Amino acid sequence: MTRPNLLLGFQPSLFPRDIKFLRRWQSSSRRTDSTRATSLIVMMARPDVRFIDVGANLTSAEFRGEYFGRSNHEADLDVVCERARQAGVFRMIVTGSSLEDSRAALDLVQERPNLYSTLGIHPTRCSEVVDEAQALESLRNVWQNSSAQKKIVAIGECGLDYDRTQFCDISQQKRGFEMQFRLAEETKLPMFLHNRNTSGEFVEIVQRNRHRFSGGVVHSYTGTLDEAQTLIDLGLYIGINGCSLKTEENLQVVRKIPLNKILLETDCPYCEIRETHASNSMVRTRWTALDRKKYVKDHLVKGRSEPCMIRQVAEVVAAVQGKIDQIAPLHFPATVFVTVETTCSQVHIQLR
Repeated sequence: MTRPNLLLGFQPSLFPRDIKFLRRWQSSSRRTDSTRATSLIVMMARPDVRFIDVGANLTSAEFRGEYFGRSNHEADLDVVCERARQAGVFRMIVTGSSLEDSRAALDLVQERPNLYSTLGIHPTRCSEVVDEAQALESLRNVWQNSSAQKKIVAIGECGLDYDRTQFCDISQQKRGFEMQFRLAEETKLPMFLHNRNTSGEFVEIVQRNRHRFSGGVVHSYTGTLDEAQTLIDLGLYIGINGCSLKTEENLQVVRKIPLNKILLETDCPYCEIRETHASNSMVRTRWTALDRKKYVKDHLVKGRSEPCMIRQVAEVVAAVQGKIDQIAPLHFPATVFVTVETTCSQVHIQLR
């Protein structure tokens, strides 16, 4: 049984101007702008490198061309997925955020061999849970579908969000969160976790239930370094996307998180790296983006993140940690989601 290396890093895609730059840099005695040069050298040297986006909300209305309840352009998920493929994204995990959305995510991923999904209820959607026993049974029924067990790879997105209690109060969020540990215990799946401004209550609940689930990732991380270390000590990974890279304080945290404990994600269509973010100057790969009312399928939609933009997240993480020469050859921990038998097309994803 062969198990090919599945690595995260830069997808080799050099423009002529980049090749000219490298030749000038290599022949220069001063060799300025070594960050860009090292990044490009890595891309040239590692043709096998690919990305796994561990958090993509591909069932969102934006990928059907709908914004704020109004249709602005045609559905373009096929275009988005092809753009991701060209950017080196070879696997995506579609986030389930409610019972209905988890079903939609499962329907979507069953049509596409390179997509997988999660099963769960987002903290801001826990207000939809009227009867917890019934909700748990409904989630369980989705999982027990024989075909679902080949495509659902984590329980979640679940957790606590105290920044958006207008959608669901704290007591409801806690009950919904606790309920999903039981589902993780039964399915033996890892957890895709959400934590926003919870003053330690999220960590306390995870610590108390840690024996009930196999592992997981706290995605879209924006917390402190101390909290990140506590989560790492619990055997969890830290998910980094554009929202994790907004401020200088965020960058200081990311700088000190062990690289082998970071999972890359986009959380698209949200959490892009914006021009106002402290990390924006570190981005090397850019695409033209147009207003949604001027939609052209060959360009991104302004303000809508896509899986292809995981390249930007990787570039920033590499620059912040000063390890651009390591980002490609390193086995990023997202590879622990993937066990490959025989070929890359035969994939069962599980967090060990």
